[in-house]
Amino acid sequence: MSALRFPNLPPSEPQGRNLLAEERANTTFSVHELSTFLYGEAHLERQERLLALIENEPAFDKSRRYFRGRSERFAAALKKDHALVRMSQKHQFTQEEMMHAESLIDEAGPFGLHRGMFMPTLAAQCNDEQLERFLKPAQRYEIIGCYAQTELGHGSNVQGIETTATYLPESDEFEIHTPFLTASKWWIGGLGKAANHAVVMARLITAGKDHGPHAFVVPIRSMEDHTLLPGVMAGDIGPKFGYNTTDNGCMWFDHYRVPRISLLAKYSSVKPGSGEYINPPNAKLSYGTMVLVRASLVGSARQGMAKAVTIATRYSAIRRQFVDKDSPKVLEESGQVVETPVLDYSMQQYRLFPIIAAAYACFFTSKEMMRLYYLNMKNMAAGDFSLLADVHASSSGLKSLTTTMAAASIEECRRACGGHGFSVFSGLPLLLQDYVPNVTWEGDNYMITQQTGRYLFKSFRDLVAKRASGKFKASQITNPTLAYMNTYLDNPGLKCPATTPGQFHNPELQLAAFGHRAASLVAQIVHALDVEKRTWNSMLVDIYNVSVAHCQLILVQNFILGIRGEMPQPEGMPALTPLSAAAKEGLRDLSDLFAMHTIHKQPGEFLTSGYLDAKQIALLGEAIMELMEKKVRRNAIGFVDAFAFPDYLLNSALGRFDGKVYEAYTDMATKEPLNQTEVVEGYAEYIKPYTNPKNLSGKTMQARL
Repeated sequence: MSALRFPNLPPSEPQGRNLLAEERANTTFSVHELSTFLYGEAHLERQERLLALIENEPAFDKSRRYFRGRSERFAAALKKDHALVRMSQKHQFTQEEMMHAESLIDEAGPFGLHRGMFMPTLAAQCNDEQLERFLKPAQRYEIIGCYAQTELGHGSNVQGIETTATYLPESDEFEIHTPFLTASKWWIGGLGKAANHAVVMARLITAGKDHGPHAFVVPIRSMEDHTLLPGVMAGDIGPKFGYNTTDNGCMWFDHYRVPRISLLAKYSSVKPGSGEYINPPNAKLSYGTMVLVRASLVGSARQGMAKAVTIATRYSAIRRQFVDKDSPKVLEESGQVVETPVLDYSMQQYRLFPIIAAAYACFFTSKEMMRLYYLNMKNMAAGDFSLLADVHASSSGLKSLTTTMAAASIEECRRACGGHGFSVFSGLPLLLQDYVPNVTWEGDNYMITQQTGRYLFKSFRDLVAKRASGKFKASQITNPTLAYMNTYLDNPGLKCPATTPGQFHNPELQLAAFGHRAASLVAQIVHALDVEKRTWNSMLVDIYNVSVAHCQLILVQNFILGIRGEMPQPEGMPALTPLSAAAKEGLRDLSDLFAMHTIHKQPGEFLTSGYLDAKQIALLGEAIMELMEKKVRRNAIGFVDAFAFPDYLLNSALGRFDGKVYEAYTDMATKEPLNQTEVVEGYAEYIKPYTNPKNLSGKTMQARL
């Protein structure tokens, strides 16, 4: 029985449920229609079906999640993952159902990397024999794996990893070895306690020649009692800023031997006996898992932003602060003047509405990136590698940009909730803690943009050479990167024609602004590298900026094409349901806001490219404020409702769909373990010696006072 009891009092009028009902009544489009457009009817129906299962499974109960310490959280996550596998087997979940269930439970766990990286790597890089030996047992969870690439001394620089795998022809084995402390595998999710196998990235050495990093399937723990195998040392790396429900681990090897079949051999292999190395058809094929994860992280960024801004927007519609003397809010029933909802303040709108727009922008681009990834994998299987460079470069730059956007957006939403955003019960602190690793893993967000830059500079140089050859035809360009570069080369002095705020709503003008700015930056850097002979290192800041510019163009372009219905659908997927005029107009408002706000937040490069001038930037600011006040404001709750996040997923007192914010918040406080006793444990030892050293009775104490 809790010692803390709040009085049975209602919040002051107007009630949160009434405020949200009023917001929803003002929405100009059908929320269900927009949700169906985003996800499809099958997704929404599946969500209802899965929720009915999940909410009735004790292992998935979230009511104690915010009160657990690290050891308790990991134990609960292990129980949760076990229950999820059992449920998936009982109900024969498809891959989509499994992924959807994981997203609803929304807690990283020790089996997460088994599903997210171990099995996808096996599926992409195993030959037929290895698929039978490794992947099928992994799918049945007879093998539980992790992906061991990052080392204590090397993370983003995969080519610099130091773990070795030396072929021994006399025994037809590889010897996995950790030659230096810095070669210890580190940060490997699932390795600390759960995994019994690992895909280990190690330097393949045959006949004294180093062939660089390759993937090996390595058993690390006994299948009988889960003890570490001789020659393998591993454990958990300890508490982290977030993600503490996952056992990120460390591991090192002492001349540990594995059979030759451990080398994933779909594309490259070693001949038995001779040790002759068979080269892959393309050196970047081993990057398949990284490209998949980077592409999927764009979708994760959308999810993170959308969850955070749903909480902050709903709460901002309910939270009231001060009376706006210029436009006081009056209750219709009583005529009472009440404080203004925070969401009516233009500063709050400027903080939150662009995040709503960014989440939608990432939605369209995440779909396109996954389509391109699977198309590229299909093409590569047929020997066509033409898409690989573009997908690798785009996934690298977009991973950097969107995860940076999401981490900043989640924190902005937390701050936008004022003091209550600091409470774990808001759902935002834990969301932030568990999201921020995304900006570092799978490539540090500053480092990996160099890969995008190299692709852009090569593309620009090749295009300039083709134009100079006299045989170039613009009609032959199918690559959108080459298209915007070619437009720039046709007219490097292009100027924006806008003279009024309203003209910035033209999507063609927006695309021209982003394309001209990106191509101008590429041209400047290529000139600095090739003509001025600047060093690569001296240009790293510019290279990062050009990657951001290129990827912002991708986001804007995919948003516009997605609304128009001009984006290709993934193979085998049904055509999108056409949007009503009202829903399409609402999305156009968000698309405009995303493009214009992106320019407004960092106008410098648009000015230096010559496309925009200072007066036009001021006009742009006017257009943004008018758009938010007159269009986006009335639809704000509708936009976040369309994300279709159930309360179970958000697990937030502030972001409840029904608006009962303060009731939920105080109820959560009663569950705090410190509140389960009226007098705190330790009172007699640490407080009483000062406040009541003579053990006086209550009446005596009162009399003395």
